[in-house]
Amino acid sequence: MEYVKLGKSDLNVSRICLGCMGFGDSTIGQHSWTISEEPTREIIRRSLDLGVNFFGTAIGY
Repeated sequence: MEYVKLGKSDLNVSRICLGCMGFGDSTIGQHSWTISEEPTREIIRRSLDLGVNFFGTAIGY
């Protein structure tokens, strides 16, 4: 994994950001396409194993 400085901070983040907007409970909220807890845990676990340390939570970019 490649890492870069986050802005002018001393934080090093992975070049790949995992977008997490789709993680949650599809039975509540406005998005029926969200991924439930267990698959979400698997995705995050694999991302961490691959060196991802940058996780986005914005609804839109």
